[in-house]
Amino acid sequence: MRGDDRDRVAARGLLSSAAVRERAQELLAIALAGGLSDWRVDLDRLALAADLTAEVVRASYPDLKVPFHARWRHFVVEGRDLWAEGLAARGWAGRAEAGRAAFDLVIPSVLLDAGAGAAWRYRDAATGAVLGRSEGLGVASLRLFESGALSSDPADPLRADALDRVDAALLARAFQVSEDNPLVGLDGRAALLRRLGEAVGRPGTLFDVMAGRARGGRLPAPVILEVLLDALGPIWPGRLELGGVALGDCWRHPALRRDDATDGLVPLHKLSQWMSYSLIEPLEAAGVEVHDIDGLTGLAEYRNGGLFVDTGVLVLGDPQDAGRAHPVDGPLVVGWRALTVALLDRLAPLVRERLGVRAEDFPLARVLEGGSWAAGRRIARELRADGGPPIAVISDGTVF
Repeated sequence: MRGDDRDRVAARGLLSSAAVRERAQELLAIALAGGLSDWRVDLDRLALAADLTAEVVRASYPDLKVPFHARWRHFVVEGRDLWAEGLAARGWAGRAEAGRAAFDLVIPSVLLDAGAGAAWRYRDAATGAVLGRSEGLGVASLRLFESGALSSDPADPLRADALDRVDAALLARAFQVSEDNPLVGLDGRAALLRRLGEAVGRPGTLFDVMAGRARGGRLPAPVILEVLLDALGPIWPGRLELGGVALGDCWRHPALRRDDATDGLVPLHKLSQWMSYSLIEPLEAAGVEVHDIDGLTGLAEYRNGGLFVDTGVLVLGDPQDAGRAHPVDGPLVVGWRALTVALLDRLAPLVRERLGVRAEDFPLARVLEGGSWAAGRRIARELRADGGPPIAVISDGTVF
């Protein structure tokens, strides 16, 4: 096999949840052996993180009926499921058209969910709710989609086949941005959606691709991610490539050694995995049974990662780093994110033990939602006035 062919094969091997888990666990083993200068791991503190997570689950879901960690949670406002209301009005429930429309909504919506900042708010006219952060971005993106601004056909507004028309001005109007209501990264968000349109045309076509990969009506969850990584690889700006294959949310860490072209490479695929979790429900609503949910991994983002820092599971090698901003591709942040993925695998069984639930009934997607993400947000609010993460990350908004 020629060198460039070997590189392409090696690159494809990084485009999976299995690769994310394997390399995250390797970095955790290195850290536990004292091999990471940026981080020290205190597994004795993991019980505290599990206690807090279980407490948050019971407070939010006393019946322990926790949904998956998915974008759909942000479309529920004051008990109203805004997307379900729209589907019911169209009579689409359970049909493939609904699945395509759901993909058209949720894929751009996830990509628009870069950090909103503490100041930004969205005022939803239909519900009267005033929302910030991910909840506000979710409802704002839903209203943008419902308006037909992403559709090429005014008679069929619930489709996203005109992403080429998205610019910063359109998003500023849709997200109610003003001098008094700032939202960073409008140009970057708009460019990302345009590149999405260039890569896939209409996101809803991926519904048919995934449904077509089902066997006997069943589809492994990791296949959802593999389809997304293959289709969306070209949309990410300035990312690593190997053998001409775009690697997406994949970065280098000097502690992870390999004797091949993947030396130092750490795949994480955070947004694509959250998107994968978010596509399970529309697939199942259309009759596709999604299994092997735990084949996906935890998410390498600052709420889960912040939970481990704020409970003392992860300790900075240099305490001064807490007061510095760090580049997203630097070893401190890459290590933080990878360790988060590996530690979530250790946290999940401890949380299930405290809740008295089985892994089959309470997969990682429920632990995240119930859950570690919410616990990370809660402890951040308790420890910092702005509720922000414990580590400041310099990023273009396409990672978190």
